[in-house]
Amino acid sequence: GTVLRLLLKMLSSCSKVDDPRPGQPYKGGDFCAFLPDNKEGQKTAMLLKKAFAHGLTFQIKSCNGEERVTWGLIPHKTSWGGGKARNGYPDSQYLREVCTVL
Repeated sequence: GTVLRLLLKMLSSCSKVDDPRPGQPYKGGDFCAFLPDNKEGQKTAMLLKKAFAHGLTFQIKSCNGEERVTWGLIPHKTSWGGGKARNGYPDSQYLREVCTVL
């Protein structure tokens, strides 16, 4: 089937007051997620867009002494293949699971 590809770009910046290390610079990045292009996938994309607008999609974590943007607690499919073990499809439970989190 066809696929929805979500492209998200987080710019490097400094963490805010409510972040774990306020005022510390962090490195951004380019992120990509996939959803099936069907009714449920489109509904999920809208919910993910709302979560992004509310700052729930990403978090800042320390990695090898460097602060950087990483995926937050909302699960995303970061590859179209590879199955559940590789954050990809096929995963028949994903849309149900992510909608429960959202």
